[in-house]
This record gives sequence, C-alpha cells and structure tokens, in this order.
Amino acid sequence: MENSYIKKYKPKYNIKLTDDKAYPMVRITIEEKYPKVLTVRRPNDNPPAGGSIYFGPFPNGAKALRIVLKTIRRIFPYQSVPNHARKICLYYHLRLCPCPPVFNSPEFKKEYRKNIKHIVDFLNGNAKKIIKDLKKERNALSENEEFEKANFLQSKIKAIELITGPFYKTGLDLNIDPNLTDDLRKKEIQDLIDILNKNNINVKTLERIECYDISNISGTSATGSMVTFINGEKDGSKYRKFKIKTLNSPNDFGMMEEVLQRRIKHSEWPYPNLLIVDGGKGQVSTALKVLEQTNKNIPVIGLAKKEETIVTSDLKEISLPKNSGALKLVMRVRDEAHRFAITYHRKLRSKSLLA
Repeated sequence: MENSYIKKYKPKYNIKLTDDKAYPMVRITIEEKYPKVLTVRRPNDNPPAGGSIYFGPFPNGAKALRIVLKTIRRIFPYQSVPNHARKICLYYHLRLCPCPPVFNSPEFKKEYRKNIKHIVDFLNGNAKKIIKDLKKERNALSENEEFEKANFLQSKIKAIELITGPFYKTGLDLNIDPNLTDDLRKKEIQDLIDILNKNNINVKTLERIECYDISNISGTSATGSMVTFINGEKDGSKYRKFKIKTLNSPNDFGMMEEVLQRRIKHSEWPYPNLLIVDGGKGQVSTALKVLEQTNKNIPVIGLAKKEETIVTSDLKEISLPKNSGALKLVMRVRDEAHRFAITYHRKLRSKSLLA
C-alpha cells in the first residue's frame, strides 16, 4: 500500500519507493505451448489473468525470490526467458533448462508440462514435501557439524516459506480501508475501557497510556523505562529512561517505587489516563503506594507475564482471551516498555565493562 500510494501521490519527503520500480512477481505463461517461468515487476497480460498466472508481489525483495526459483529449478527444470533461441543452451547442460530442440520428443513435452504443473502447485503453497526433504538434509548436516551448509539450507527453507503465496491484485483503492489501523486501535482502546469499567476502574478515555518496567542483573546497572502510547500508538518523543540511584541490590519493587516517584515529580509531563506496570500484584501495590503518597488519582493496572493476566488496582486478576483487543493493546505497551528498559540497561552495562 505504501509503495503504491507514494508512486501515486508523490509526497515531498518520501525519498524511497519513488522510482518506477514495483515489487517483483513470478509470471508463468501457462497458456503458451511451452510455458515460461519469468520474474516481472508488473502484470503484463491484458487482462492480467488472460495468458499467465502470477504469484506475488513480494515486498521482501528479489533476493529471496531468486533463491526460491533457483531451488525450484533444480527440482523442476524450466525455461526462464520469453523467447528461447532454437538451440541448446548452457543451462541445458546444467540440467536446468529444457531447450526447444528437446521438445521434438512427445515424452519431453508431456514431462515439461508436468514440471510446470508442479511449479504452480509449489507456488500455491503445496511445498510441504520439498520443505520436509530440505529439513531432513539440514538436520543430517547439523549432526555431522557441517553448520555452514546446514545454515544455507535453512535460508532456503525460510525463503520457500516466505515466497509460497498467491498473487494479490495491486488495485488497492478498491477494497482496502486506509483507516484500518486507526479503526483497530480505536477498537482495542474501547475494549480496554469497557473491561476496566466493568472491574471498578473508572476510565473515560485512554488518550495517553504510560507503562513502566525495570531491568537489572542482580541489582547492577539497574534501569527503569517509561513508554508513552497516544491513542494506542507509541510516541517515542515522550519516552523517558531512569538510572536507578537509590539501590544497588536486587529489589524490583523498590526500584519501581523510585522510578514512579521521580516521574510524578515531573508535573510538566502530562499525567496519563492509565498507568501500566510490568508485573503482578507486587508491582501494582507499589504503584498504588506511590500514587497515594503523592495524592495522584491515576488508574493503575499490571500485566503478569506468566499467564498474561491483567491485575487491577484491587489486586484482582483478569484473564482475557488471547484474541482480545484489550489484551493485545496492553501486551504491546508492556513489550515496548520491556524492550526500552533492556536497551538502556545493556548500554549502561557496556559502559561499566569498558570503564
């Protein structure tokens, strides 16, 4: 969608994807007497499905596509040029290309059509047997400690799993909702508001959500993170990081208390509609203690990692379905706080090692 819209509207500051290139696709000229397997940037039949079938486009680039086609060709040889010369080519001697003179035999003609059918089936996703064989070979190489070769086969497996998919039309304006992400975020926020209100946590809006996490190893290089989500989307400009100053021994509750006390003192930062802590009842109790001491009335919840249950301010645990929009939102916020805390912790630890 981004690729198509940038080409269509030509925004001033988007410098990538502004050229005339499109994502690569596989084209199989299935209606020809001797079908070819080609890579193209755009459907060039009129209409697109008239004389060929397409697979893609593949946003991850041409490299993975070439790897997969090369793998397929070793199993099912095919012609890879629109107009093959009427003579034997180098790829024929490598057993990769059935050249035109070979088609003088009815048996070869039949075999070639069979190869094309297998390739179509493969690109339609029926690649389990090939992947199974590659995994078997990869495991044998690993057992023999031939790890470079095993890794090479693993890259093939990943590429095959990436590529095997159907062709999607690029007429995006017809069926795609450009506000899809906004609609999903609104639904997640509303789901969370409804669940909190049902559990005696009065919330009218969740325009601003803050989440806190602690990262340390045995109390050393301890850090705290604060991440901010505005209307369900992260806002990196409002992230804050805290180097723990008062403790140098393992005490997650004490560290959380320090971070929250220091945050509350910053009245120039808008206070959130909801405060989330990474952890269970202990972390929630710590947050409630700080808010009581500072006379701040901010709704608090925690997310316990083991069962991914939401802990409310009365220390009640709420288990939500894995497909719950509210749970997805809270997990996304928590995971971002965890990532940000670990990143800062690693930075401090690296500095201490070099000191």
